[in-house]
Amino acid sequence: MTRDDDQRSASADGDDQLLVLPDELRDELKEPMGPIETDADRLLEAVDGPLIAVGDVVTYHLLQAGRRPDVALVDGRTKRSAVDEEIREAVTSGASIEVRNPPAELSAPVVRALRRALSTAEPTTVLVDGEEDLVALPAIAAAPEGASVVYGQPDEGMVHVVVTDDDRTAMRELLERFEGDTERFWTLLDG
Repeated sequence: MTRDDDQRSASADGDDQLLVLPDELRDELKEPMGPIETDADRLLEAVDGPLIAVGDVVTYHLLQAGRRPDVALVDGRTKRSAVDEEIREAVTSGASIEVRNPPAELSAPVVRALRRALSTAEPTTVLVDGEEDLVALPAIAAAPEGASVVYGQPDEGMVHVVVTDDDRTAMRELLERFEGDTERFWTLLDG
């Protein structure tokens, strides 16, 4: 699906916006959801299943360590600034899905792209126009048991969540606290 196709299908569904991060959850989300690792090789030793990377720098480090994530979500930015050209080229090379997702939101196109990427056997890179940070939450909620979701913790390293039923339940409870159309969100995410 091209970006235009996704935008057309989103328009056919109505508003793209599904969930918005409420202010009262911002501090809670700053806490890492798993152990923090600074060495990609060491992190990869603990990966035993699908690998989902959220963020340009995380994806770049995993690629440099020799592992292409099964699903990568990138936006060309780190800490609200553009990533270096080398990182941008490495992580966007072969991007197969492009979607729009505004900051502090989870849009219908990004949720559909995540669902599609998780169900594809080929490694899939989703290039997000906007911000991909919050996609770690539905990635954990939708990933299979034992999958690894890795996202960046600014100025600290990479957070590695090995997905369990408890993690999925916790993410579902957290996402229920977002503002917006949670019913439609779950319909899209759970396929």
